[in-house]
Amino acid sequence: MIYKRSSALFAEAQKVIPGGVNSPVRAFKAVGGDPIFVKKAKGAYLYDEDGNKLIDYIASWGPLILGHAFDPVVKAVKERAELGTSYGMPTELETRIAELAISMVPNIEKIRFVNSGTEACMSAVRLARGYTGRDKIIKFSGCYHGHSDSFLIQAGSGAVTFGSPNSPGVTQGTAKDTLLAPYNNLEQVKALFEANKGEVAAIILEPVAGNMGCVLPQEDFLHRLRTLCDAHGALLIFDEVMTGFRLAPGGVQELMGVKADLVTFGKVIGGGLPVGAFAGSNEIMSKLAPEGPVYQAGTLSGNPLAMAAGYTMLKYLNDHREVFESLDKKTEYLHKGLDEVMKSSEMPWCINRLGSMISLHFTDKVVDFDTAAKGNNDTFKKYYHHMLDNGIYLPPSAFESWFLNDALSYEDLDKTIEATRSFVNS
Repeated sequence: MIYKRSSALFAEAQKVIPGGVNSPVRAFKAVGGDPIFVKKAKGAYLYDEDGNKLIDYIASWGPLILGHAFDPVVKAVKERAELGTSYGMPTELETRIAELAISMVPNIEKIRFVNSGTEACMSAVRLARGYTGRDKIIKFSGCYHGHSDSFLIQAGSGAVTFGSPNSPGVTQGTAKDTLLAPYNNLEQVKALFEANKGEVAAIILEPVAGNMGCVLPQEDFLHRLRTLCDAHGALLIFDEVMTGFRLAPGGVQELMGVKADLVTFGKVIGGGLPVGAFAGSNEIMSKLAPEGPVYQAGTLSGNPLAMAAGYTMLKYLNDHREVFESLDKKTEYLHKGLDEVMKSSEMPWCINRLGSMISLHFTDKVVDFDTAAKGNNDTFKKYYHHMLDNGIYLPPSAFESWFLNDALSYEDLDKTIEATRSFVNS
C-alpha cells in the first residue's frame, strides 16, 4: 500500500506537535515507519489519507464496540449539538446515564463522570486515600491507569520495595507511595501488605489487562485480592476503562463475580467521545465534594455531547445484549483461525483472549509484564507491517490488546487469518 500522504502529514505534524502525535503509541516508534493518518471511518473500516481501506482492530482503543460512526450515536450527538455544546451546568441527561450505568453494573450506587480514563483513575485513588486516611497504593507492573504521576512507576530491585519514577517529572515523593507487584503474583501482594501494615489505601488493577497485550487473571487471583483487601482494610479498585461494558454489560465484576469497592470507566461509556467515570457505594462516594471533603471537579465533566453519545451507546447495549454474544463468537472464531495457522509455525507464540479482547504474542506464555516482554519484538514488527500491507490495522505495539467491534464480518476475520497464514509461510 502507498502512504505518501500520511508520511507528508507526519512530517508536518512533527514541526508543531511533540513527536508529531498527541499520544505516544500513535507515532509507530514500536513498529517502525510512519504512522497512518485517518481521514474517515465507518463500521469496521478505516480510510486513510492515501485512500487505503483498512480493517480496524483497535476500535479507537476499545470504545467503538459497535463500529465507527454508529448511526444512533452520530444522530444523538448531532441533535444534542444543536442545543449547545457545553454549559458548565447540570443537565438531566447526566442523571439518566448515571441511572443506566448503575442499573447495568453490580455493586455501584453512585457514579461521577469525568473526561478521561486517566482522570477517572487519578480521582478514584484520591478518593480511596481520602476514605481510608492512608497514602500508599499497590499497582501491578504492566497495568496502565493513565499518565497521572502515581501510576508512572516501575519496579525496584526487590519484590517488597518502594517504586521509582518511570518518567522524568514524577517525584520520588510521589513514587514512594506507589508499591509495585507483578500481575498474577499474589505472594508479592501479601508481602507488600506485610511490609506496609496499616498504610495501604487501595489496590488498583486492570482485572483483565490490556496494556501488555491481553493478559487474563489466573484462577482465583481477583477473588484472593478481594480477601486480602478485606483483611487489611484496603479498597479494591478495578480499572475497567477497557473492560467495562465490553466484556459484559456489567464488566468484569459481573463476568467473574468479584466485588470491587471502586470501579473506573472510560472508552465504551463515552460512545467514542472523551468520557471517563468512577463509581462505588454510597458510603465511599459520599466523601466526594460537594458532599464530602475529597475534592474533584471539571468544567467539561458531564459534557452534553459526550453524555448523549455515552447514553445512546449504553442504552443500545443494554437493550441488545445479544451484541456481547455476537462479539464473543467472532473473537472465538478469530482465535481458532489464528491458532490453527500458528500451529504450523516454528516460532514461539501464544494467544490470549477473553470476550472481545485478544492478542497474539510471539513468545510461549504470557501471564504478566515480564513474560510479555520476552516476546520477539522483531517478529512482531515484521508481522505488523505484513498485516498493514494486507489492509489490516492492528495496534502498533506488541503490548496492546486487539479490540474487536461487532461491525466486523466473518469475511474480515477470514482475511485476517489468511494474512497471518501468508506471514507464517513467508
